[in-house]
Amino acid sequence: MELTPRTEPAVRPPARRRNPLAYGVLALVLLGIGVVAYQALTSASLYFYNADEAVDQRVELGDRRFRLQGTVRDDVATMEAGVAFTVTYGGVDVDVRHDGDPPELFAPGIPVVLEGRWDASGAFFASDRILVKHSEQYEADNGDRLRQAEDGAESTRAP
Repeated sequence: MELTPRTEPAVRPPARRRNPLAYGVLALVLLGIGVVAYQALTSASLYFYNADEAVDQRVELGDRRFRLQGTVRDDVATMEAGVAFTVTYGGVDVDVRHDGDPPELFAPGIPVVLEGRWDASGAFFASDRILVKHSEQYEADNGDRLRQAEDGAESTRAP
C-alpha cells in the first residue's frame, strides 16, 4: 500500500454562482410569513374588558383597541353610518357609536362584545365590530336552524 502524499494539486470543482433572484424570493417569503405571524399575534392579543372595567381604565387604555362587553340598553338609535346605543355592565353605562350595520340578532337586552376604542375625547366607545352572544333560549327556539347550518357545513367538507 502506497502511503506517500500526492504532489498533484487537488482539483476543485468550479464554484457555483448563486442566483440573486432566489435570494429575493426567499426574502419575500420570509417577510410574508413575518407579516402573517404579526397579524395573528396582534389580533389574538386584543384585550377584553367589561364596561365597568373599561370606564375605570379609560385613561390607561387611551386610544388602544380592545373588546368591550356589556348588555345593550333600550336606547338604540339609527345614525347615518351606523347605530348609537348604550351598554351596561356592573352598574356602569358606556355610550357606544357603532360604524356599520349591526348583526341580525342585535337588540336591546342582548349581551354583546364590541371591538373598537375610546374616541379621542373619551366621551364614547367607537365600535367597528359587534359580536352578539345568543342565549340558550335562542338555541331552543331555533334548534332546527342550527341543525341545518351544521348539516350544511358538514356537506361542504371533503369525505
